Amino acid sequence: MKSVANLLFEARILKDIPRSGFHFLGSGGESVADHSFVAAFVGYVLSQVVPDVDPLKLLQMCLIHDLTEARTGDLNYVQKKYLSVDESRAIADLTKDLPFGQAVADLIEEFNAAKTLEAQLAHDADQLALILELKALHDAGNNGPKTWLPHVVDRMKTRVGKSLAKEILNTASDAWWFTDKANSDDF
Repeated sequence: MKSVANLLFEARILKDIPRSGFHFLGSGGESVADHSFVAAFVGYVLSQVVPDVDPLKLLQMCLIHDLTEARTGDLNYVQKKYLSVDESRAIADLTKDLPFGQAVADLIEEFNAAKTLEAQLAHDADQLALILELKALHDAGNNGPKTWLPHVVDRMKTRVGKSLAKEILNTASDAWWFTDKANSDDF
């Protein structure tokens, strides 16, 4: 159980690792764990609207897709131009002593290969989580995301992901607050 406890501490540290691209926008920010939660929730939603998908596998990939960043950090677009990460080594070191290490390694490798429906949807969930964050920042007055959003949307892999990205971009990030007009005097 020692290796399992170590894995839990390693996953917990993702709460303290900031996503590194937000400083280019001048506002906003989230930890890798914040991002992973939203990606996992988006993955859950996708698992409910896409037929013939393995929901457990999809959720597992969304949950652990950035787990290696506990060892490598979160590299933004600029940093990736100059640095390369040995993710294979990070995966091997992360999983070597775990009784279920091969299952974790297989999920990360399947996510990275992006060949299965679950992996493609997990990639879309990852990007949709970023789109949600960028759209909320844009709606709050930061114009930086306007130039980022088309590039992120272009990374979508599935038709449902593209459709949901389009809907997110056409929806005000605070629209859900105002769906109950009867209580609008409370605002």
